[in-house]
Amino acid sequence: MSNSSTPHFDRIALIGFGLIGGSIARAARAQGLATEIVTTARSAKSRARVAELGIVDRVVETNIEAVSNADLVILCIPVGACGPVAAEIAPHLKQGAIVSDVGSVKASVVKDMAPHLPANVHFVPAHPVAGTENSGPDSGFAELFINRWCILTPPEGTEPSATTKLRAFWAALGAKVEIMTPEHHDLVLAITSHLPHLIAYTIVGTADELAQVTSSEVIKFSAGGFRDFTRIAASDPTMWRDVFLANKDAVLEMLGTFNEDLSKLTRAIRRGDGEALFDHFTRTRAIRRGIVETGQDSAAADFGRPHAQLKK
Repeated sequence: MSNSSTPHFDRIALIGFGLIGGSIARAARAQGLATEIVTTARSAKSRARVAELGIVDRVVETNIEAVSNADLVILCIPVGACGPVAAEIAPHLKQGAIVSDVGSVKASVVKDMAPHLPANVHFVPAHPVAGTENSGPDSGFAELFINRWCILTPPEGTEPSATTKLRAFWAALGAKVEIMTPEHHDLVLAITSHLPHLIAYTIVGTADELAQVTSSEVIKFSAGGFRDFTRIAASDPTMWRDVFLANKDAVLEMLGTFNEDLSKLTRAIRRGDGEALFDHFTRTRAIRRGIVETGQDSAAADFGRPHAQLKK
């Protein structure tokens, strides 16, 4: 896939090697985007596993060692850890390096990281809107970003060429790239991602309390609806704790709107107002059709799961 528009970095440093870091490493290696990929992981056990996987060129013990002489540094860690790590690596960054992240909150990451970073590096925060509920060094795969969005939120005054190069990097990994302000990103993601996760965690928690009464029936009769919620609610707890603390204002705003809408539906059910319920459900179906039409999901049942064919 190497052509003139494919970016190339002499050394990419990944801080953190979970689902996203591991997928970036695998995809960047597959597309030939780096001469060398260096990574660090939190524990000795993780580092040993990353070395064993053989995806990166070097696994090092410290973040400082990882960023030494790197042209592109990507923090692939929970958003709450980004500020302290930026402070730690700042004095050791190569002049002209692009520094980025993969967090699903952007305004707080900019606020936490930007003050520490030297003027001679380019800070281009990023959020690949892709993932599974799995984490750890083995969870990544090179195809994770194909046809998924990656949102870049460069702060004002960022060198345009740095944004262009990072945009080309994500495009080479298969992503569609959009650029927006950190604040706008946080509002959009509060409704499309953060609130759904909050609802999933709540409903699975409620079911768990019920499960103590109904024994294993909640698990046994997990129809599509509940089953899909459990997938979302299986996501990394550290990451999601940080997301809700970091994007508090936008989440609370969306949660307020959601609670009002839930109250309307509650009243419609109480009154036996079938028309209001039918209208609401009809309107929401159109959104599903839009998501399928834009290629963000498939209309096939159990998207992405292998099927046993029924015998004719």
